[in-house]
Amino acid sequence: MIDGLRRGKPAFLASVTSAGEAEIALTGGADIIDCKDPASGALGALDIDTVREIVARVGGRLPVSATIGDLPSDPDVLVTATADMARTGVDVVKIGFFGGDDPRLAIWALGAAHAASTRLVAVLMADQDPDFALVPELAAAGFAGVMLDTADKAAGGLTTVLPVARLTEFLHLAREHGLFAGLAGSLKESDIAVLTLLEPDMLGFRGALCSSGRVSAIEFNRVVAVRHGLDAARLAKVRETSVA
Repeated sequence: MIDGLRRGKPAFLASVTSAGEAEIALTGGADIIDCKDPASGALGALDIDTVREIVARVGGRLPVSATIGDLPSDPDVLVTATADMARTGVDVVKIGFFGGDDPRLAIWALGAAHAASTRLVAVLMADQDPDFALVPELAAAGFAGVMLDTADKAAGGLTTVLPVARLTEFLHLAREHGLFAGLAGSLKESDIAVLTLLEPDMLGFRGALCSSGRVSAIEFNRVVAVRHGLDAARLAKVRETSVA
């Protein structure tokens, strides 16, 4: 997912709702353009035509990912939705696994159907008692990566619903099993310094890029502010490592 990224890690994933927003995010310094409809849920899916427009606008300048929606862990439903989204030309398809459903059958069905042709990234919900035992199963099924996000955006950000020790455990497991590991979930600029120290491969943002909440439009100056925050945190970490 992060092949060829310009600035190293953590990569800056910016969730966008249109080709116009994708251009703003790209120009402002994002590393990954993520297609998502925040008005339709935690991982709301944009319509296929809009995703195609975003892919065309980005034109290969950055990786593009897309969510398939807040769907149940039904193997047939998820395999079909993933196939539909993969045909848009995105580089990565993100599949959410929500609390209450056992996703194992779906994970293996998705791997069998798509892992050979599509880079699959699973999204576990940090505010729904995520089962980290799924991480090795995702790797074995052929997924490329795994992320933490939040299902209830009103319940607080990622660092509110899970302590740093659990985030560290998640990232260690992902690395141990060779998976790309990302963190998202109502992240703010103030979260960047702490989360960068944990060495995730990616940090994902939507609300922090918007003028007044995650369903409003993203703004160039907010994208730039997150970019600067990530660059500053990475530089501070390098300096700290050098001193040590």
